[in-house]
Amino acid sequence: MITARAFAAKRYMVLGLARSGMAVAESLLESGADVTVWDRRGEPRRPLEGRATIADPLEIDLVGFDAIIVSPGVPLNTHPLTERAAKAGVPIIGDIELFALARSELPPHRVVGITGTNGKSTTTALVHHLLAEAGVPTRMGGNIGLPILAEDPLPEGGVYVLELSSYQIDLTRSLACEAAALINITPDHLDRYDGFAAYAFSKGRLLAMQGSGQFAVFGCADAPTSAVQQAETARRAPGRAVCVDLDAWSSHQSEWPSLQGPHNLQNAAIAAALVQELGLTHDQVLQGLASFGGLPHRMERIATSNGILFINDSKATNPASTAPALAAYAPADDGTPRIHWICGGLAKEDNLDDCAPFFGNVARAYTIGEAGVMFAEILEPNIPVDRCELMAEAVRRAVANARDGDVVMLSPACASFDQFRDYEVRGDTFRELVIELGCGGDRSTDGKPSEFNGRSAA
Repeated sequence: MITARAFAAKRYMVLGLARSGMAVAESLLESGADVTVWDRRGEPRRPLEGRATIADPLEIDLVGFDAIIVSPGVPLNTHPLTERAAKAGVPIIGDIELFALARSELPPHRVVGITGTNGKSTTTALVHHLLAEAGVPTRMGGNIGLPILAEDPLPEGGVYVLELSSYQIDLTRSLACEAAALINITPDHLDRYDGFAAYAFSKGRLLAMQGSGQFAVFGCADAPTSAVQQAETARRAPGRAVCVDLDAWSSHQSEWPSLQGPHNLQNAAIAAALVQELGLTHDQVLQGLASFGGLPHRMERIATSNGILFINDSKATNPASTAPALAAYAPADDGTPRIHWICGGLAKEDNLDDCAPFFGNVARAYTIGEAGVMFAEILEPNIPVDRCELMAEAVRRAVANARDGDVVMLSPACASFDQFRDYEVRGDTFRELVIELGCGGDRSTDGKPSEFNGRSAA
């Protein structure tokens, strides 16, 4: 794990003992800090009994603590801890800020930080993959993989690759990444912010923490991201805040089986810019892009059968995230739409406006879940719809209707919590249903045997 002498003999409060919170507590204890912890559940507290003080931060005096470390899931805009900490003069931070404070004691290294509303998981995993394929020591963490403080420190020359949500950035003050990316900014998580402008500002803070000579690349396809890029260009040295160059890589995209669609071209081009800043060559990037296997539940190619491609995009939990998936599979040469689209769940929005430009790519939609009726009413004037309610029925009907060259795609544009524990279980269920219907026996589109694996999303 990562520890630091800077934490020794200081007092910290850790709220929430899930993966990141437990990693924080163990790191601080190993560093010699005086640690108080709390989780409303008793079980996570037990491993720390006798080693840390167990106390609810809403019931104890907070004066004298050096910091309160909370999980990114704690809604600070409504949680009473925010006011209590402010009155006590104690900062509220997250595990990424602790990592930033520990950096000076780690072997010389560099950090890549990646944020955006959509695409950050794929881009982060891709940067990590490109570096690893090129032989660069690397760790992946933040909003993906293991909590960063639970990782072993890298040797000299290593690169930490961090996916950072707006919640994590809100809890970070001093992370100056050697290379960073802002992919896009579209409305999301607005229950945590005082409007879209506040959410966009939160994303932009990752870049604001960088020095004027450090490198940043931007998606620039949307106005809010372009505005951040222009502001950063004004304060940085020339060429240190650039829009991504899609043209430099577009002619090669057909060579990347797991990176199809315009959104993945942007993800790949951003990843390429970041790793080239760190010293990788053009050829090393091309080799790594071709061998990238993709992420579970994110445009994941799970099988082909009778010429039908099955795509698990369960991680698409809002319409803006689903839209690129629909854009990735244009109609056949004769103009016939190819996508059999399974959508629905617990809606975050009452429309599918982001998806509408790509309805022409959809042969038929299969609506499920709480949003199924609403989605069906939106879609029926434009495309054929089967109202299915349950995933099993949707998959059965899609398989029955699809033909050679078609794509059966789960891309819900909704959260999963009406019928599933999380998007991972939803995606795994889709995979299992495809297998049960006997659609796993053919060879995949890249000529290799189809594989159904049990990977969970990192």
